[in-house]
Amino acid sequence: MYKVTSLKPQEVIRKLRALGYEGPYPGGKHQRMANLDTGKVIPVPFHKGNDVSIGLINEIIREIGVTRDEWLNL
Repeated sequence: MYKVTSLKPQEVIRKLRALGYEGPYPGGKHQRMANLDTGKVIPVPFHKGNDVSIGLINEIIREIGVTRDEWLNL
């Protein structure tokens, strides 16, 4: 099993789009991805030069309800 690693915000958005999320929609320091079928909104931080942390990626995985392996295989 592979470990979850930090990712660039664009990579997180690409994976969320593959799972049916739309966006990103603007909103302050975080852009938001929305799944219109489930009504879930996931904030994705866009801080210049910083990756999305492992902890936040794990929270996103839990929130959207996919397994770690499904996330890594996207």
